[in-house]
Amino acid sequence: MIEESSKATNHLANERTFLAWVRTSVAIVVFGFAIGRFAIALHQLAAFQGHPTKTTGVSVWMGMTSILAGVAMAIAGLARYHKTRALLEQGKFEPAGLIVDVATILTVLFGLALAGYLIYVAKSLS
Repeated sequence: MIEESSKATNHLANERTFLAWVRTSVAIVVFGFAIGRFAIALHQLAAFQGHPTKTTGVSVWMGMTSILAGVAMAIAGLARYHKTRALLEQGKFEPAGLIVDVATILTVLFGLALAGYLIYVAKSLS
Protein backbone atom coordinates (compact mmCIF):
# COMPACT_ATOMS: atom_id res chain seq x y z
CA MET A 1 0.00 0.00 0.00
CA ILE A 2 1.01 3.56 -0.58
CA GLU A 3 1.79 5.47 2.59
CA GLU A 4 -0.51 8.40 3.49
CA SER A 5 1.69 11.36 2.43
CA SER A 6 2.54 9.71 -0.85
CA LYS A 7 -1.15 8.93 -1.36
CA ALA A 8 -2.09 12.59 -0.86
CA THR A 9 0.67 13.69 -3.25
CA ASN A 10 -0.59 11.25 -5.89
CA HIS A 11 -4.18 12.46 -5.53
CA LEU A 12 -3.09 16.08 -5.82
CA ALA A 13 -1.10 15.23 -8.96
CA ASN A 14 -4.19 13.52 -10.36
CA GLU A 15 -6.22 16.69 -9.70
CA ARG A 16 -3.59 18.87 -11.40
CA THR A 17 -3.64 16.57 -14.41
CA PHE A 18 -7.42 16.78 -14.55
CA LEU A 19 -7.25 20.58 -14.42
CA ALA A 20 -4.78 20.49 -17.33
CA TRP A 21 -7.36 18.48 -19.30
CA VAL A 22 -9.99 21.12 -18.43
CA ARG A 23 -7.74 24.04 -19.46
CA THR A 24 -6.96 22.33 -22.75
CA SER A 25 -10.65 21.61 -23.32
CA VAL A 26 -11.58 25.25 -22.71
CA ALA A 27 -8.86 26.37 -25.13
CA ILE A 28 -10.15 24.02 -27.83
CA VAL A 29 -13.74 25.20 -27.33
CA VAL A 30 -12.68 28.86 -27.55
CA PHE A 31 -10.56 28.07 -30.60
CA GLY A 32 -13.59 26.46 -32.24
CA PHE A 33 -15.65 29.55 -31.53
CA ALA A 34 -12.93 31.69 -33.12
CA ILE A 35 -12.94 29.48 -36.22
CA GLY A 36 -16.70 29.90 -36.51
CA ARG A 37 -16.38 33.66 -36.20
CA PHE A 38 -13.67 33.52 -38.88
CA ALA A 39 -16.30 32.11 -41.25
CA ILE A 40 -18.54 35.09 -40.65
CA ALA A 41 -15.64 37.48 -41.24
CA LEU A 42 -14.78 35.75 -44.52
CA HIS A 43 -18.41 35.92 -45.59
CA GLN A 44 -18.49 39.67 -44.90
CA LEU A 45 -15.14 40.21 -46.66
CA ALA A 46 -16.40 38.41 -49.77
CA ALA A 47 -19.58 40.50 -49.75
CA PHE A 48 -17.53 43.68 -49.35
CA GLN A 49 -15.41 42.72 -52.37
CA GLY A 50 -18.56 42.18 -54.44
CA HIS A 51 -18.54 38.37 -54.26
CA PRO A 52 -21.48 37.59 -51.97
CA THR A 53 -21.77 33.96 -50.94
CA LYS A 54 -24.77 32.05 -49.70
CA THR A 55 -22.76 29.93 -47.30
CA THR A 56 -20.06 30.51 -44.72
CA GLY A 57 -18.12 27.52 -46.03
CA VAL A 58 -16.35 24.85 -44.07
CA SER A 59 -15.26 27.17 -41.25
CA VAL A 60 -18.49 26.82 -39.31
CA TRP A 61 -18.26 23.03 -39.46
CA MET A 62 -14.61 23.11 -38.42
CA GLY A 63 -15.47 25.43 -35.55
CA MET A 64 -18.31 23.19 -34.43
CA THR A 65 -16.04 20.15 -34.67
CA SER A 66 -13.47 21.90 -32.50
CA ILE A 67 -16.09 22.86 -29.93
CA LEU A 68 -17.40 19.29 -29.77
CA ALA A 69 -13.83 17.96 -29.53
CA GLY A 70 -13.21 20.27 -26.57
CA VAL A 71 -16.34 18.99 -24.85
CA ALA A 72 -15.32 15.39 -25.56
CA MET A 73 -11.86 16.10 -24.16
CA ALA A 74 -13.36 17.46 -20.94
CA ILE A 75 -15.46 14.31 -20.58
CA ALA A 76 -12.43 12.10 -21.32
CA GLY A 77 -10.38 14.01 -18.75
CA LEU A 78 -13.09 13.53 -16.13
CA ALA A 79 -13.31 9.81 -16.88
CA ARG A 80 -9.53 9.51 -16.66
CA TYR A 81 -9.52 11.43 -13.36
CA HIS A 82 -12.07 9.10 -11.78
CA LYS A 83 -10.31 5.97 -13.09
CA THR A 84 -6.95 7.14 -11.75
CA ARG A 85 -8.52 8.13 -8.43
CA ALA A 86 -9.99 4.65 -7.99
CA LEU A 87 -6.67 3.01 -8.90
CA LEU A 88 -4.79 5.24 -6.45
CA GLU A 89 -7.23 4.25 -3.71
CA GLN A 90 -6.41 0.62 -4.46
CA GLY A 91 -2.70 1.37 -4.33
CA LYS A 92 -2.28 0.80 -8.06
CA PHE A 93 -1.60 2.98 -11.04
CA GLU A 94 -1.88 2.48 -14.79
CA PRO A 95 -0.43 5.11 -17.11
CA ALA A 96 -2.68 6.60 -19.77
CA GLY A 97 -2.44 4.68 -22.98
CA LEU A 98 -4.87 4.88 -25.85
CA ILE A 99 -6.52 8.15 -24.78
CA VAL A 100 -3.26 10.08 -25.18
CA ASP A 101 -2.66 8.57 -28.62
CA VAL A 102 -6.21 9.33 -29.80
CA ALA A 103 -6.06 12.94 -28.54
CA THR A 104 -2.73 13.48 -30.31
CA ILE A 105 -3.83 11.92 -33.60
CA LEU A 106 -7.09 13.89 -33.67
CA THR A 107 -5.27 17.14 -32.89
CA VAL A 108 -2.77 16.55 -35.70
CA LEU A 109 -5.50 15.66 -38.21
CA PHE A 110 -7.57 18.70 -37.25
CA GLY A 111 -4.51 20.95 -37.51
CA LEU A 112 -3.72 19.61 -40.97
CA ALA A 113 -7.35 20.12 -42.05
CA LEU A 114 -7.25 23.72 -40.81
CA ALA A 115 -3.96 24.39 -42.59
CA GLY A 116 -5.36 22.95 -45.82
CA TYR A 117 -8.50 25.02 -45.50
CA LEU A 118 -6.54 28.23 -44.91
CA ILE A 119 -4.46 27.54 -48.01
CA TYR A 120 -7.66 26.95 -49.98
CA VAL A 121 -9.22 30.19 -48.69
CA ALA A 122 -6.07 32.19 -49.40
CA LYS A 123 -5.98 30.92 -52.99
CA SER A 124 -9.68 31.53 -53.57
CA LEU A 125 -9.48 35.14 -52.29
CA SER A 126 -6.53 36.06 -54.48
